[in-house]
Parts: sequence; structure tokens; C-alpha cells
Amino acid sequence: MRVTQGMLSNNMLRNLNNSNSKMSSYMDQLNTGKKISRPSEDPVVAMKGMGYRTELVRVEQFQRNTNEVHNWMDNTDSALDQATSAMQRIRELAVQASNGTYDKEELANISEEVNQLKEHLGEIANTNVNDKYIFNGTKTDTPPIDPETGAVDFATSEVLIEVSSGTTLKANVSGEDVFGGEPGIFNAIDGFIDRLDTGEEIDSSIAEIDAGINNIINSRAELGARMNRLELVENRLGQQEVIATQTMSNNEDVDYSEAIMHLITQESLHRAALSAGSRIIQPTLVDFLR
Repeated sequence: MRVTQGMLSNNMLRNLNNSNSKMSSYMDQLNTGKKISRPSEDPVVAMKGMGYRTELVRVEQFQRNTNEVHNWMDNTDSALDQATSAMQRIRELAVQASNGTYDKEELANISEEVNQLKEHLGEIANTNVNDKYIFNGTKTDTPPIDPETGAVDFATSEVLIEVSSGTTLKANVSGEDVFGGEPGIFNAIDGFIDRLDTGEEIDSSIAEIDAGINNIINSRAELGARMNRLELVENRLGQQEVIATQTMSNNEDVDYSEAIMHLITQESLHRAALSAGSRIIQPTLVDFLR
């Protein structure tokens, strides 16, 4: 086959274009830090990258869910701590009032303090966090204790939040378990106030108050167990995030040292091709007229 000057020139130009394309690809890798800038460059890397990124987004969403659960649990635990302190103070007052040495005026003073503590417990039961009443189940837009009438109506539904694939945690504590039941904290306090007014059988309120305190303690213990489990879930999600991020980086992030080496090598080859091409191209009449 006869090799013409045009064939040599065309082959040289095609090879130079390919060389330029490779240098451009290496420059893009260094500029973006990614192995590919278009899926067509490596469909396998692109498809795997989509899967890894989906997994990372899923883990990040679960982490946001755990933050929401934390918000519920931390505020609930704080409210239960305050409720425990209030009930313990009421019990102290009940023990004091039951010794039979207080007159009516002193019992009236105790009754006034108990009434204030009762109002405080009502405010705790109506704890609102981010416009959500945390002791009223899924009816988070309604206070369990009506501020106007004082009517008590606790919803017993559970607030369930998914914190990992196939795993949901109960975020709330039932207000009915804490403040309701038999006789119920508010019923026990009302009974105590009535006995303070009459001055009779005050010591019988102590057992009812103790039952209310036990309800709070039991609910707080159950909440603590769920908080410990949430911590384990958070640790696992943190590990999954690290693994997913590392896997995605290995799949699509460029190795800078390798990319620089390839760029320098390709640049040297390109310069050599230009030098050789300048000798291959046949001189034209214009070259002789210089």
C-alpha cells in the first residue's frame, strides 16, 4: 500500500488530538478531584457511585431521625426529673402535715404550696418542644391538660421513628403512664389538698403520692433503656457513614499523585509527538520562499 504525505499528516493530527484529549482528561481529574466528569467516561464507576451515594444519603437521613429522637427523649427526661423533684417535695409536705402538730393556718400554708406544685406539674405535663406536646402521644398539637378547664386527657398512642433500616424506636413517654393511672398524680394531689382542708387522714395521702413517684421513676427507667439503645444505634450509623464515605471515595475520587504522574508522562509523549511530527510533514513551497 502506498503511504502518502496526506496519510502521514492525518495520522499525526489524529494522534495529537488523542494526546490532547488524554491531557485534558487528566487536567479535569486534578481540577475536580474525581476520576470521571461524565458517566459516559466510565459507566461502571458512575453506577457504583450512584449506589454508594444513595447509601450515604440514607445513613444521613437516619442520623437526622436519631437527632429528632434525642430531642424527644432529652426533653422528656428533663421534664420527668422536674416532676420527680416536685412530687418529692409534696411527699415531704405530706409527712410534715401528718404528724398532727400543725394547726389549721399551717395546714392552709402547706395546701397553698401544694397547689402551686400541682400547677407546676400541670405545666410539666403540657411541656411543649418545637410546637409539640411531648406527653400527648401523636396528638402533638393538643395539650393533654386543658389550660382553661383543667380537664386531663392523655393520648396513649406511640410516636415511632425509624432510626435504621427496619428499626424503629418509641420516642415519647406516655403521659397516662406518668401522670395518669390509679389513683393518678393529680387525683392524689387533689385528695391530699382535701385532707389538708379537713385536717383528717392526711397520712393516707403518703401512699398515693409514693405511687405517683414510682410511676415517674418507672417511666424514666424505661426511657433510659431506650436512650441507651439509641446510643448504640447512633454508633452503628456513625460507622456506616464512615464506611460508605470511604467506599464512595475509593470508587470516584482521584489519586492525585497517580493523576499528576499520568499528566507529566502524557505531556512528555505529546511533546515528543509534536517534535517527530514536525520532521515528518513534507516542506511546502512556502518554506523554500522564506
